Amino acid sequence: MTANPGFGSFLKEHREFFNALDDDGWEAVPGFDGVEAKLLSGQFDHDNQTGSVTKVSRWAAGTSVSDPQIHDWCEEVFIISGSLSIGTPKHEERVLEPGTYAVRPADIPHGPFFTKDGCVMLEFLYYAPK
Repeated sequence: MTANPGFGSFLKEHREFFNALDDDGWEAVPGFDGVEAKLLSGQFDHDNQTGSVTKVSRWAAGTSVSDPQIHDWCEEVFIISGSLSIGTPKHEERVLEPGTYAVRPADIPHGPFFTKDGCVMLEFLYYAPK
């Protein structure tokens, strides 16, 4: 990928309108059975803690992530369709419906999560500028 200098330190390329939800480009997310993601733009340099990624993820019905998650990048999540629940299938704490948004800095534990009916989310992930 050739980064566009107009994005500054975020390694993103210029792309015009395309269907982000079509069938091409989905990949299984390692370690998360039932979760697929499609990279829309950007890249990370984890060693230097720089970069940003925009992606769409989709969770199949019945998918669960039983452990809280924590990572060293910032995250924004917007639920497009379906629903995602905080908690476990045996103890649901809150149902997150379409239109729900979260923004969190690095190193904040979140989850566990599960979905009864599946969901699609738009995610913005980035290392905080230094």
